[in-house]
Amino acid sequence: MSTIRAVPTNIITGFLGVGKTTAILQLLKRKPENENWAVLVNEFGEIGIDGALIAGNNPQESGVFIREVPGGCMCCASGVPMQIALNMLLAKAKPDRLLIEPSGLGHPKEVLALLQSIHYQEVLSLQATITLIDARKLQDSRYTEHAIFKQQLDIADIIVANKADLYQGGDLEFAQNYLTQQAEHQDSSDHSAPLYNTRFYSTTNGALELQWLNSPILQHNIKTEDHKHVHDQSENSGESFQSAGLTFDANKIFKRLDIYSLLCGIEAERVKAIFITDEGIFAYNKADATLSEYMLDESPDSRIEIIGTQLDTKLEASLLACLLS
Repeated sequence: MSTIRAVPTNIITGFLGVGKTTAILQLLKRKPENENWAVLVNEFGEIGIDGALIAGNNPQESGVFIREVPGGCMCCASGVPMQIALNMLLAKAKPDRLLIEPSGLGHPKEVLALLQSIHYQEVLSLQATITLIDARKLQDSRYTEHAIFKQQLDIADIIVANKADLYQGGDLEFAQNYLTQQAEHQDSSDHSAPLYNTRFYSTTNGALELQWLNSPILQHNIKTEDHKHVHDQSENSGESFQSAGLTFDANKIFKRLDIYSLLCGIEAERVKAIFITDEGIFAYNKADATLSEYMLDESPDSRIEIIGTQLDTKLEASLLACLLS
């Protein structure tokens, strides 16, 4: 690791469905052509969708290297899988910038604690942590009272209200007031307290500004008790959510219309999928009961990941029924 220079590193975090992967894709499209960027991405489930989505849009020939840590391993500061993946990614890509996307249910303070450890102090140059929020969710206590959501705000150097094009009148102002009120309740003597009303922006479709990545960081003192385990990662359940994932070989071809109809009917907090269909390879993303679909250039297989409080036990049978006969 001593041969690797300090790499500018940003954490891009946010709760489920806020648009983290979209934001990273937008950043990758605008990276300097002469630079290599690396992305370390984590999903709550075992299957891993985000890495495949990013890879399907940005092959390595474009100067982008992706490595995925599925199964929630990233949210453990002592997690060997994350450290191995990070070390291998840095050695292979020798990147000019590293972007890290923890799961929407991952513990971001643990990720930050690992990156601040002695082992990485000469390897990584930590820069602004960007936390994406959806202003429409700030009146929902399931989000505002969630420990992970609070951690995401705690470590933020920049807070970005994404999906602003979907907001109703007053949503953005409510978000600004909410963050200001949270800051006022912080103990001014606590240097690890977040400055929620500092560097607040809004955007649509995850369009982050490149200069935000180089913004100065706040001082975050991450305490050991801040990042204890609070869910059983081996079962991929906890924080009141469960995940289910399936992977299918590339020789299995699905009927596009049937897949789209099936995904529309799934009730879950989040659905991500890639399917090889009779009309091409398509990626699917469902959040807030809205399903989006777009074409990919390639994918080694078909896969789906669902996160919710109650999962359909007949999912596999329903998917197999969508196969092209």
